[in-house]
Amino acid sequence: MDRLDELSIFVRIVEEGSLVRAAQRLRRSPPAVTRALATLEDRIGVRLVDRTTRRLAPTEAGRAFYERARSLVADYENATIGAREAPVRGLLRITAPVQFGRRHVAPVVTGFLDRHEDVEIELLLNDRNVDLIDEGIDVALRIGALADSSLTARVVGHVRRQWVASPAYLAAHGTPRAPADLAEHEALLGTSRGTLEWSFAGSRRGAAVHLGGRLRVDDVETRLRAVRDGRGVAQFLSYQIADDLAAGRLVRLLRSYEKPPLPVQLLTKGRAHRAPRIDAFLDFAVKRLSALAVLRPD
Repeated sequence: MDRLDELSIFVRIVEEGSLVRAAQRLRRSPPAVTRALATLEDRIGVRLVDRTTRRLAPTEAGRAFYERARSLVADYENATIGAREAPVRGLLRITAPVQFGRRHVAPVVTGFLDRHEDVEIELLLNDRNVDLIDEGIDVALRIGALADSSLTARVVGHVRRQWVASPAYLAAHGTPRAPADLAEHEALLGTSRGTLEWSFAGSRRGAAVHLGGRLRVDDVETRLRAVRDGRGVAQFLSYQIADDLAAGRLVRLLRSYEKPPLPVQLLTKGRAHRAPRIDAFLDFAVKRLSALAVLRPD
C-alpha cells in the first residue's frame, strides 16, 4: 500500500466516521482499513482519531491532518487532468438551510447524482451556519452577507424579507399601511433573537420595531400554517411564501418598507486543492439554482 493510498483511506475514515463504513465505501476489508490507519498513526507518531463504541471522531491533530491529507488527495485528482477530463467521483458533503434545502437543493442533489454514478452525497439540512473546515463540508448554501471572507462565494440569486397576512385576517383587522400600524395587529414571531423584532426601510431606515404577539414558533412551516389560518401578520423570506402569494392564500404587506434583497450564495473553501467533484457540482448547482424564479424577487 503506497502512502497516497493511506491518506485516501484516512480521509474516507474521517468523512464516514466509521471504519466499517469506510471499508464498505472503499470496497476493502475492515481489517485492511484498520491496519492502514494504524500504520499511518505509527508513521507520524500522532493519534489521529478517537475511537468510541458508536463512532470515530478526529482528534485536534487529526482534524488538521485531515485538511492537509484531503488537499493532497484533491491535488492528485486534479493532476490527472490532461488528455482526458478528471474523474468526478467520491463523497460530497453539502449543507443548506432546512426549508431551502428541502425545496430547492435536494432536487439539485438528486439530479447531480443521476449524472455522476461514482459520486456520493451527504446533504445536511441545518439552519445554523456550520464551520466548513471543522465539519468537513464541501459546499454550503447560505442566505445573507458573509462574515468569513476566506470562503469562495458564487451568488445564485437574491431573496427578500417580506410581510404577509391572510385575506381573512386583513378583512377582520384591517391592512397595516406603515410599520407603526403593526402595534394594532397580532404579530406571528419566531423564537430566536433575530426573529423577535422586525426592521424596516423607508423614512425610519434601519429602525427596529418591537412587536407583540401571543404565538411564537421556531419552525417556518408551522408559522406559515398559522398565518394562512388568519392568526396574524408574519415575516418570511420571499422564497418561503412565493407559492402562497401566487395562489392568493397570503397578501404581501408594507412593500415600500422592505429592506434590500439578501444574496443567496454557494460557499466553498479556497479554489486551490478542490476536487473535481466540487467544481462539477458548483457548475451544475449554479445553473439550476440561478434559473429559479423564487431567487429573483421583485
